Amino acid sequence: MSRSVYVASVEGQTGKSAVALGLLDALIREVGSVGVFRPLISTAGRGRDVILDLLVSRPGIEQTYDEAVGITYETARADPEEALHQIVQRFAELRERFDEVLVLGSDYTDITAATELSLNARIAANLGAPVVLVVHGRDRTPEQIRAAADGALAEFRAQHAQAVAVIANRVDPAALAEVVAALGDRPDGEQRRPVVAALPESPTLSAPTVRMLADAVGGRLVQGVDGWLDRESHGMIVAAMSLPNVLDRLTPDATVITASDRADLIPGLVLAHQSGTFPPLAGIVLTGGYPLPDSIRRLAAGIEQDLPVVLTELGTFQTAERLSRVRGPLTRQSANKIETARRLFAENVDQAALLSAIDVSASAVRTPIMFEHQVMERARSQRMHIVLPESTDDRILEAASIILRRGVAEVTLLGDATKITSRASGLGLHLDDAKIISPHDPELTERFAATYAEARAHKGMTLEKAREVITDGAYFGTMMVHLGLADGMVSGAINTTAHTIRPALEFVKTRPGVDVVSSVFLMCLADRVLVYGDCAVIPEPTVDQLADIAIASADTARQFDVEPRVAMLSYSTGSSGTGSEVDRVRAATELVAAREPELPLEGPIQYDAAIDPGVAAKKLPDSDVAGRATVFIFPDLNTGNNTYKAVQRSAGAVAVGPVLQGLKKPVNDLSRGATVDDIVNTVAITAIQAQAVAR
Repeated sequence: MSRSVYVASVEGQTGKSAVALGLLDALIREVGSVGVFRPLISTAGRGRDVILDLLVSRPGIEQTYDEAVGITYETARADPEEALHQIVQRFAELRERFDEVLVLGSDYTDITAATELSLNARIAANLGAPVVLVVHGRDRTPEQIRAAADGALAEFRAQHAQAVAVIANRVDPAALAEVVAALGDRPDGEQRRPVVAALPESPTLSAPTVRMLADAVGGRLVQGVDGWLDRESHGMIVAAMSLPNVLDRLTPDATVITASDRADLIPGLVLAHQSGTFPPLAGIVLTGGYPLPDSIRRLAAGIEQDLPVVLTELGTFQTAERLSRVRGPLTRQSANKIETARRLFAENVDQAALLSAIDVSASAVRTPIMFEHQVMERARSQRMHIVLPESTDDRILEAASIILRRGVAEVTLLGDATKITSRASGLGLHLDDAKIISPHDPELTERFAATYAEARAHKGMTLEKAREVITDGAYFGTMMVHLGLADGMVSGAINTTAHTIRPALEFVKTRPGVDVVSSVFLMCLADRVLVYGDCAVIPEPTVDQLADIAIASADTARQFDVEPRVAMLSYSTGSSGTGSEVDRVRAATELVAAREPELPLEGPIQYDAAIDPGVAAKKLPDSDVAGRATVFIFPDLNTGNNTYKAVQRSAGAVAVGPVLQGLKKPVNDLSRGATVDDIVNTVAITAIQAQAVAR
């Protein structure tokens, strides 16, 4: 039978959906299959329940929206006892399919608060689900938050439901520690103290989109791109003054409200938005209903203009008053809100303690989605600094925005600051937290050139020549890593693999005990993660190099929580075959065994005997590795590269890499066809490698 957890709130507007989203992420990382259930929804004047729609749309959730729905408020009011039976029956049908079910409590929209709290407590008790209680913390003191939590906990106890965690949400960031202390101060006689946490208030999570603002005032788009209406607006500015004074008051992602007969402001606001020297805007709302003059239309038609301009018939005061009341829910379309919510949960909740409290045991299964989540969490746990030299590529800018939003790493972009910020603004990206450095910065260039000239003096490198070389992005970024100004570098979206690796080979060098730089792919199969090496760097490894690859690959496996059991692959298993290629693998296996006697190792071994327990039982029945291998070392690049691509395509595996290994500090290469997700994953992997170096 599956386990379950019930996320409930004391009242409306607590931000319960953000907590549910974070908890769902944690469950997906640890459990083989997770379902979602909402026992009570409102249908009055609405379409789909937006929170439930968001949760069932998450990667790793394999159920339909209708399967997650319990009953409506109307059914609950008509016959409460029968409604409870229906909820339990619907839940019973669902839990047969999943290892864990996240149950999301009601929203306090159709019933009085006291009655609804009691109803949620009864539902949780009848589902046998431990409760994670979410308490509203905005404009409340720690004592008031504690009092609200205590009242709700008492009601859950009265209904025989067990609360295992209390999370205060929307708390003043300066008061987080005080709130956690207040919630954690439980009576000594209490049998089980709940896990406590506090999440800070985030304007992003309640920010409306420009489309919502337009709808609130009956506005229509008269300029710009419709897709930009779905960007969040983080404030309003009423522009009733001259352009210079308006510019001084611009704030990031604000919506500017101005009278439609002040259309002369539009060109200046659009230019400021695109300049990179003023904050990017969310949109412009023109009041009064006056049509745009033809001259302004012609001017706008001559420039690339994405910023949405909305026209409303309402006056300025009425428009501002209506827009001030608009709030934006967390929906499946709001990518920025989703990443913000996930990051706040990850940074402020002890997830291991929470999962332990709700009695979630880690599954032996490790799906690609689980692996990706685990990688992101590992990267977030100790935020490292990664430099991205290829800022002229839009994929790099989009990935940097996601990395910063998720809190995966600190990011430095190399290039011209004005061009980068202008392009980011044009793409609708948030790069305010990125550091931007020019590779032509005179102070850094001189310092880097001197270091490079010294490191390559034996090759005839002069300071003058070094000044030219070091302004190349790959060299500049690698030197930042070498000198400790960054923890790692990711490149290759534009540059070749050789161009990315060459600087690292010249002055970063290999770590002690390893003489070569090699690579692995992390192969995410449906139920496990395997490590394949080397599939990208060394064409014909020698015996010593093959041993180095095996040892480095085992270390990489450990970094990503893959227990290394190393298979040295060949066309022959054990002592059954002969020939120079088999002998080379056999000699490399003996060398690895001598250098790492505790490492589980088998070789030479064929791929089927390494991965299939049935074949292993026949060919190597006494082996601890055969049939259970997790690290596969290929005899040459031709075999490794073709095998990883064959498995990727035929088995639907997700291939993450290549991950470079053997360097003193992490530098990783991208495929020139890399997607934005590939870049994000590679940065997270580089950050984890940097964590290992830091230790």
